[in-house]
Amino acid sequence: MGYRRLLIASAVALAVAVTISAKKKKNQEEVTQSLELPKEPPTVSIGETSRLTFQVSRLSARGLLSQQTRDALKAVLKENSGGQVVHIRAFVAGSGDARRVPQIVSDVFTDKKQALPSVSVVQVGGLPLENAQVALEVVSRGKREVNPDGLLFIPGQTMTAPGGSSATAPLLEKSLDAVTAKLHGAAPLAATCFVSQIGNPTGLLDAISSRFPGAAVSLVQSQRAPWQALASCEAVGRGGARIERLAFSGTQISFGYEEKDAARAFERLKHDLAEAAGPSPELVAANVYALSAPVADIARKLCPAAGALTILPFDGVAAMDAGFAVDAIAAVSK
Repeated sequence: MGYRRLLIASAVALAVAVTISAKKKKNQEEVTQSLELPKEPPTVSIGETSRLTFQVSRLSARGLLSQQTRDALKAVLKENSGGQVVHIRAFVAGSGDARRVPQIVSDVFTDKKQALPSVSVVQVGGLPLENAQVALEVVSRGKREVNPDGLLFIPGQTMTAPGGSSATAPLLEKSLDAVTAKLHGAAPLAATCFVSQIGNPTGLLDAISSRFPGAAVSLVQSQRAPWQALASCEAVGRGGARIERLAFSGTQISFGYEEKDAARAFERLKHDLAEAAGPSPELVAANVYALSAPVADIARKLCPAAGALTILPFDGVAAMDAGFAVDAIAAVSK
């Protein structure tokens, strides 16, 4: 009898042990299965035109690309007064891997439990602060209406000439004159100037800021070793067409250097915008970041935003074997 009870007790103990082990294993599997892969920024993000605001991150020379990007994002979110970030354009200088930027944006915004913005990333020749590796241009949706009459997007007004850095300042002034004329008195909200050389960053920034006081201003050297002197300024002002909502795309990349590669990139861009903004999206503005002159000519031929198109040479984009990258802003029709 005692032996039988001992057998029963042993069997019960074994069953309990097996049950506990199975539960432990199941719990471990559930924990493993609940881990999510890092999210990628959306290909397109939408914001109400009347509430859009523009910011530029402060440049920092502390740390490498990852730290500078995180610090810039945290500073922007802190200064944003609770607005939702819709789009970020990142200019990456130095030897840092530009492909890291979208993932860092995802990490920071996920940690803050905020919706992810669309992200454009471009590798540039330099920024107006030594050892600065990233500059962020940020479009946010604020809490109140600030653009009741819509927004006006001025594409890059490009001026070129033979020569080095000594020609940059005069070309910049000519480009700023052209932008001012196209604004038709509208209040400027943001301005980005691309130059071939940043020999005097303080002087060049002062020239831009004095023309557009109160605007978010960026200065970028597009290539490390340009073959000609260049200055091209683009701007956003209040006024223009009253479009209720705008769709901002991240950079779409042309993998390859032939016309068929460029056509595929523009088709992907059109598809992404159509899904978010409605069929046959009307492009309000587009930027092509070209890595060679022949590729720039192909993009100019194929890009559907002929009237609001900026095509400039850059050092690189966030991909290998790329001919160019393109991002765009489109009117939302749905």
